[in-house]
Amino acid sequence: MVAAQLIEQRQQTNVAIIEPADTHYYQPAWTLVGAGTYDYQDTARPMSSVIPAKATWIKDKATGFDPENNTVHTATSGDITYDYLVVAPGLVYDMSLVPGLGEALDQGVVCSNYTDPEHTWKVIKNFKGGTALFTQPTTPIKCGGAPQKIMYLAEGHWAKSGVRAKTDVVFATAGTIIFGVKPIAKTLMEVVDRKDINLRFGYQLKKVDGDNQIAWYAFADHMKEHNHKDVKTETDGALTGIHFDMLHTAPPSVAPQFIQDSSLVNAAKWLDVNKHTLQHNRYGNIFGLGDVAGLPTAKTGAAIRKQVPVVVDNLDLLIRTEKMGVGAYNGYSSCPLVTDYGKMVLAEFDYDNNFTPDPKLKQLLIRDSSKEHWRLWMLKKYMLPYLYWNKMMRGQDV
Repeated sequence: MVAAQLIEQRQQTNVAIIEPADTHYYQPAWTLVGAGTYDYQDTARPMSSVIPAKATWIKDKATGFDPENNTVHTATSGDITYDYLVVAPGLVYDMSLVPGLGEALDQGVVCSNYTDPEHTWKVIKNFKGGTALFTQPTTPIKCGGAPQKIMYLAEGHWAKSGVRAKTDVVFATAGTIIFGVKPIAKTLMEVVDRKDINLRFGYQLKKVDGDNQIAWYAFADHMKEHNHKDVKTETDGALTGIHFDMLHTAPPSVAPQFIQDSSLVNAAKWLDVNKHTLQHNRYGNIFGLGDVAGLPTAKTGAAIRKQVPVVVDNLDLLIRTEKMGVGAYNGYSSCPLVTDYGKMVLAEFDYDNNFTPDPKLKQLLIRDSSKEHWRLWMLKKYMLPYLYWNKMMRGQDV
């Protein structure tokens, strides 16, 4: 998106992209794939179709940096030099942070929309009742609301398929609240009560025993619980184990190793950029954005939609005048929270967790996007994928 805007809007002519993948995925739709209401194949397109035609595609993977000498090391293409660099490799999964998860994930009744949404749908379809446990790691993850979206959809499916009466739905999270934006949290708690979901706050996922179907947590005794369900638990020292008949989780997520091993990261090992200008805090000719950036906001595609014009404005002026632009990112992010089949709320917020709904939503006849609405579901399922492939990836403002 950055490359496309630099080329199409700013007429920059010497743009290269280092990208090893053959396929590009629209991952926001994987929530719907996992609920059986979107075709996985429709989330994939050839990478060649989204690389801007006027950009040079270096089909290789970056392996390291030498920022003092303006160089990126690659796996097979040697060293690539640059005048200006945009770093946006996303994040990766580190299963070692939750022992046992890597062996259990996408096997049997353990699933994740983040890794294999088609397997998630198989697990949900084949579920016959018992404890349905939804959880997430303590690391940052792509779209912090995603682990609960699939829970709401799964509960909706089970209500229709007749197994809901035999099911306890549990959401165990290390957090202290359901969502950080108050109007959204109010609506989600109403959804939780309507669906009779057991919320367990302060549960830090530590390990997974796939063979015995137990998720082990460090648990803070003072944390609250909502809609208690008497599911089977046990203790092992300081850990509490929840027995499950199906488990959905997000994998623990970190910056790619070649980023962590570089001089470009902050103390938490994420890319060290200014949270407003997105310029690197130590290297003035480097910018960063997306999930790899060490920004105090949610890692979402919607955040990138607002980050890209800031990077493009500031970088283009820097190239032309050797002076920084005045583009500033306010931390905007958005989480389309699907609450059932045909229902959604749209959480839009800034660095301070202020609810900041897009005025354009009024064109969809949506007065309050913090409330469930079928038109927001249509936005999620149809309009956002269209905007992504046909506008964002082609360098148009959306």
